[in-house]
Amino acid sequence: MARYQEIKSKIQSKFNALPKNQRKIAEFLIDNLDEIPFLSIHELSKATKISVATIVRVAQNIGFSGFNELRAEVANSLKSQLDNKEIFPLFKHSAKEDLLTEVANLDIKNINDTLHLIDRENFNRSVSAMVKAQRVYTAGLGISYLLAEILAYQLTQVGIDASVLKHTSVVFHEQILFLNKNDLLVCFSFPPYSNETIETAKFAKERGIKIISITNKEASPITLHSEICLTVKSDNMLFTNSFSAISVIINAIATQCAVQSKIKANRFLTETQKIMDSQKLISK
Repeated sequence: MARYQEIKSKIQSKFNALPKNQRKIAEFLIDNLDEIPFLSIHELSKATKISVATIVRVAQNIGFSGFNELRAEVANSLKSQLDNKEIFPLFKHSAKEDLLTEVANLDIKNINDTLHLIDRENFNRSVSAMVKAQRVYTAGLGISYLLAEILAYQLTQVGIDASVLKHTSVVFHEQILFLNKNDLLVCFSFPPYSNETIETAKFAKERGIKIISITNKEASPITLHSEICLTVKSDNMLFTNSFSAISVIINAIATQCAVQSKIKANRFLTETQKIMDSQKLISK
């Protein structure tokens, strides 16, 4: 089984020998190799504007029987990395080092890197879309579900009609059927990327629903189906995602929504306070 870096080196070694029209695909593979297991050949063709036939020829020129074999090899090599825990920085940690400080410094770096990565125009467009939407839905699985739930809660607190797609007996796709073109879907997608979340975004987009993705890099699989992408660093010492920087973005989104829609936010807070006051009177 070819290892991940060996596959990348194999592509790089063949790059200059490829015809000019095939080099765009080879370059895409080199830059986004970890996304290939999540893309069909037709999605890759659409993303790169290169024909399916050309993609097959590139895979063959690199040394595979076709795109499917290339994708399978990449998927297997990534799985091997996870099984061997090669991506766990924690295992390189020395007991003499201050782990608390290391973790804190990594989170600080995630926040600082995110501030540089976030396109302010995209951030503002995202907030405007949430304020204008008839209803905002959030979605994600694993840690992303918790993040989606927090964003929905935060938006509700500033007067935005928002709710999270539940992962219960009703699958995401079935819930998407109740959305309309005036609604907005915000998807959280972080490694290991949930195929169900990606397919949900794709399905929603096909139904004319605007998609905003919050993910860890611009080339993550869900960005292919997103109108707006907010890139947030989530590096962690464990095989999971740190949500320090993600929490900052969620809080910033809710705060900016409140600023842009002061009347709606104030009305919601006033009504909420009335409910709380009435509950106090009942309890007495």
